[in-house]
Amino acid sequence: MSAFRVNLSAINPKEEERRTPPIEALVDTGAELSWLPRRALSDIGIVPRGEMRFVTADGGYIERDVGYAILTAEGYSTVDEVVFAEEGDLSLLGVRTLEGFCVSVDNVNHRFVAAAACFAPANLKVCKIRRDDC
Repeated sequence: MSAFRVNLSAINPKEEERRTPPIEALVDTGAELSWLPRRALSDIGIVPRGEMRFVTADGGYIERDVGYAILTAEGYSTVDEVVFAEEGDLSLLGVRTLEGFCVSVDNVNHRFVAAAACFAPANLKVCKIRRDDC
């Protein structure tokens, strides 16, 4: 598998006119969450809502703040948790963001491929007209 990068922006979900400039992020299907620099997130008013513990490649642990943002890249967008990356951390676009975009990754051509449909759990009942019709 080859690595590639995209320009990822975060938008404040409470004040959508506040957004980060595009930040070059590594597309990482091995990372659950997307990571963007703390300063960029703070500058647009994204605030930490909790802390998560992550396992590093060498088996150690680090803790980072997480918050909520609208994430956008390559014409796709989704609401997701985002990690406040500290100095020395990479900017990453993680698999949950990819799933929110409803895309798969073409590692040969270094691009996103729109999925034919997003999948829901088999036992989820979807109503097209009104909630009472379920």
